[in-house]
Amino acid sequence: MDNQQPVLKGVHHTARPTWKLRETVEFYRDKLGLPLVHAISARGWGPSNHPDFLHFFFESGKGSTIAFFYYIATEQPDYTRAVDDYRFQATHTAWAVDTYEELLAWRERLEAQGIPLIYQIRHELIESIYFNDPNGYYLEITLQERRMTALDGEDATRTLEAAMAMEDAMTNDTEAFTSIDQVWLRKARGISGETGAPSDEALLYVLDVPEFAPLVEAARKDGRCHVEGTTKGYWCIRSSESIVFERKALGFVPALWNASLTGGFGGDVKLFDRYRLEIVPGSQK
Repeated sequence: MDNQQPVLKGVHHTARPTWKLRETVEFYRDKLGLPLVHAISARGWGPSNHPDFLHFFFESGKGSTIAFFYYIATEQPDYTRAVDDYRFQATHTAWAVDTYEELLAWRERLEAQGIPLIYQIRHELIESIYFNDPNGYYLEITLQERRMTALDGEDATRTLEAAMAMEDAMTNDTEAFTSIDQVWLRKARGISGETGAPSDEALLYVLDVPEFAPLVEAARKDGRCHVEGTTKGYWCIRSSESIVFERKALGFVPALWNASLTGGFGGDVKLFDRYRLEIVPGSQK
């Protein structure tokens, strides 16, 4: 056996419990049109209290499936009913389409089948439609607007390393971890340390990708700001006064606006509401 790193070949299936057998089958097979491709029917296995069950699969493209467990003669637990809880909503399945026309075609199918649309929203590099299945599970159909690059992966690493450092500090009782701003500040300090950027100004790093380009263009037009060329894949916007953006002027949808500081910032956020963002020189605490 060689030392070659094993490689995953994509998602085979995701699986969730259901206590609505007919509704679930009819929703996925009949309303969404996903072929029912496999079912396991078995007596309970493993622990002695494991019930008899059905485990069934619907084909969802490119060899992937979405699957469900139906546990016979069991009561649905309360935690599976919390459909309005963000922790419940976080568990979801997202399917991909290749074009905006396909995304709209799926929206039309949902409407034709009487399936309520929760919303259609643009994130950073994807646009998605969201809806619920009969169990209350979130489902998403998404269009990726551009390919993820090595730069996206490097930025993700910086973000998660900063977040894990904050989690460690919380675990060690050295610092509370209460907001995303702490991650963004720590991330910016790491980039500044590598690039030698000044720390006594309002500072914003902007990842050099299309969705955040309006931030750079707006800063270039603002006489208070200085924009430096990309280093480590980030534009550096700095000001000895303040860095100010207006959401509507940028043309940002709310989901993208809420991620405006994701590259990392230095200073203090004086204001960040639905329409205006202002960063001023500060302590960088």
